[in-house]
Amino acid sequence: MDALITQYPVLRLAILLILFASVAAGGYYVWTTVSARQLSRRRLVESGSFSGGDVIGTSLRSQNTESAWLKLVNGIEKAGLSLVDTRGDELRRKMVAAGYKAPYAPRLYTLIRLVLVVALPVTLFLAMYLSGKMPSKMIHLYFVLFVAAIAGLYLPSVWIAARADRRQRAIINGFPDALDLMLVCVEAGLGMDAAFARVGMEMTDSHPRLAEQFGAVVLELRAGRSHEDALRRMADRAGVDEIRAFATLLIQSSKLGSSIAQTLRIYAAEMREKRRMRAEEKAHRLPVLLSVPLVGCMLPVMIGVLMLPAVIRVIRQMLPAMNG
Repeated sequence: MDALITQYPVLRLAILLILFASVAAGGYYVWTTVSARQLSRRRLVESGSFSGGDVIGTSLRSQNTESAWLKLVNGIEKAGLSLVDTRGDELRRKMVAAGYKAPYAPRLYTLIRLVLVVALPVTLFLAMYLSGKMPSKMIHLYFVLFVAAIAGLYLPSVWIAARADRRQRAIINGFPDALDLMLVCVEAGLGMDAAFARVGMEMTDSHPRLAEQFGAVVLELRAGRSHEDALRRMADRAGVDEIRAFATLLIQSSKLGSSIAQTLRIYAAEMREKRRMRAEEKAHRLPVLLSVPLVGCMLPVMIGVLMLPAVIRVIRQMLPAMNG
C-alpha cells in the first residue's frame, strides 16, 4: 500500500483531502453541537427570548449554513431538476423524526441520493483504475459499479433510519426523569407552561433531545397555540409511542378535570418500570450474544488444547506398536 501511494501522487493527494475533510467535518459537528446546547439552555433560562420565530438549538453559523443549502437546492431546481419526492409527506415525517426539521430537508435528501448514485461508482472506478486492479471481465466491472450505485441510493435512507432510532432512544431514556421533574413542578404549584419550561431548562445538559421537544412546546404555547394542539404536535415531532401516550393523557386529564399530578405520578411509575424491563431484556440477551464468540473462537482452542496431548501420545506410542 505504501508503494502504491508513493507511486501515484494523485492517490496520496486524494487520501490527504479525505482525511482533512473528515477531521474538519468532525470538528465542525462537535462545535455546532456544543454551541447549540449552550444556546438552548440560555434561551430556556431567559423567558423573554421565547418568540414565535425562534428555533431552539440554532445559531448564526447554523442559520448561514442552512441558507447556503437552501440556495443550492433552489438553484438546482431552477436549473430544471425537480427534487420533490413522490412520497413527500412520509419522507417529511422521517426527516423530522431524524431531527431535520428544515422545510428544504426532503429536497436536500433527494439531492444527496442523486449525487451519491453518480459519485460512488465514479470514485470506485477511479480508485480501481489508479491502483491497476481493474476486473478482468467487463461484466464484473458493471456489477461492481451497479452495486456501488445501489449503495449510494440506499445509504442516505440507512443513515436517516439510524439517526431517527438513536434520537428516539435518547428521548425514551430521558422521559421518566422528565416526568419526575414535571411532577415535582406541578405539585409545587406551577402551571403546565411553566412546568414545561422549567423541565426543559433543567434537562438541557442531560437530555438535550427531550429538552428541545419541551422548549418547542413552550414556544408554541406562548405563540398562542392551544395546549391540545401543542401536545399533539410534540408527539408527531418525537415519533415515540411514550410521548404520544403522554400527550393523550394530558389532553384527557385537562378535558375531564382530573388531577394532572396523579396522572403524572402513575405514568412516571409506569415509564420507570418500562425502562427497568428494557434494561433487564438487554441483560438477558448478553449470554446469547456471548455464546457466538465463545463457540466460534474459544471452544475450538479449548478442544485443541485438551486433545493435543492425547494425539501426540497416540502418534508416539500407538502407531509404532501397530506398525510393528
